[in-house]
Amino acid sequence: MKILNFILLFCLLGFISACNSNHHPDQPKNLNDGIETSTLAKVGIDEAIINEIIEGINSDFYPNRHSLLIYKDEKLVLEKYFTGQDYLWGQDIGIVEHSHTVLHDMRSVSKSIVSACIGIAISQGKIQSVDQKIFDFFEDYKQYRINGKEELTIKHFLTMTSGLEWNEEVPYDNPENSEIQMDESGDGIGFVLSRKLTAKPGSEWKYNGGTTEVLANIIKRTTGKNIYEFAKDNLFKPMGISKSEWTNSSGTNTPAAASGLRLTSRDMLKFGILYYNEGKWGSKQIVPQEWVWSSLTPSIFLANAERGGYGYQFWVLNYTMQNQEMAIPTAVGNGDQRIYIDKKNDLIVVMTAGNYDKWDIKNNSSAILENIYKSLGKK
Repeated sequence: MKILNFILLFCLLGFISACNSNHHPDQPKNLNDGIETSTLAKVGIDEAIINEIIEGINSDFYPNRHSLLIYKDEKLVLEKYFTGQDYLWGQDIGIVEHSHTVLHDMRSVSKSIVSACIGIAISQGKIQSVDQKIFDFFEDYKQYRINGKEELTIKHFLTMTSGLEWNEEVPYDNPENSEIQMDESGDGIGFVLSRKLTAKPGSEWKYNGGTTEVLANIIKRTTGKNIYEFAKDNLFKPMGISKSEWTNSSGTNTPAAASGLRLTSRDMLKFGILYYNEGKWGSKQIVPQEWVWSSLTPSIFLANAERGGYGYQFWVLNYTMQNQEMAIPTAVGNGDQRIYIDKKNDLIVVMTAGNYDKWDIKNNSSAILENIYKSLGKK
């Protein structure tokens, strides 16, 4: 009898598995928000592979994933949300049931938003160009305009090639982390501009969230609006993004430009679509086309070839997908927040997760992305 029960159970599990592999994911809802929807099958994506990804997320094979959106051939064809542990800029907010209405930490995806705002401000004539000197905006910090730092430009800060001494290679709970030191300094701008040069500006890349804070302060000084106010008026509102938050730096009333933005996953997708469409939303040019090109093109290639290059606060990551070398422009945030923009394959993938400060997870966003590419082009 036990053997018979075991056989029946085995058959039942096999039946359930077969059903799951033949499951057709629901078409995302049309919310009249400027995003058209369709189905995986209609754009030629292999549903069985996508089902395996979803099952892997549900089983925690891909740990603590919160959302997965696939936009193919200018249609949203997959929109899935998951329940999991989450944090708000480092503060534990417990288990969250994520959905298209729930805000999520963008972390360093915030940097890509700051970049867009700089491009818009240049198009408005508030800033001359990317070659304008940083200290043109900081006469009150002229004591630091010495020893080669007088040559620093906006472009150096956008591309993280300032040459300033900075250390974000240690965890963010380590007091040696320069961004933490900046947040606790009481004068973040002075902290960044006072760093000594360790390389000639433009010659070396080093990850530096402090330079993003300076860029955001330039927005404030040239427009009278902080980065959040400027983004809401000039970027979010034209795209119909009405729900957002921007966490302030510790002990200040100033938005944490490098990491504090919170958006919904669907609005992350809108930002990806904006750049996919070379700065246009509908018929309106929101971000200059040339700015988008420069943002998504490496200004400098990184020593680690797998990491690719860096544009204007966007990564251009190297991948090998189905035996093809690919460079994919990506907005990247701590915890596995991602906006992948692949114009060649007419693909945008948005992911959120709660894996903050966990850098060694094998089954991460890149692993999911690899399987998504395996699903393309199959009827």
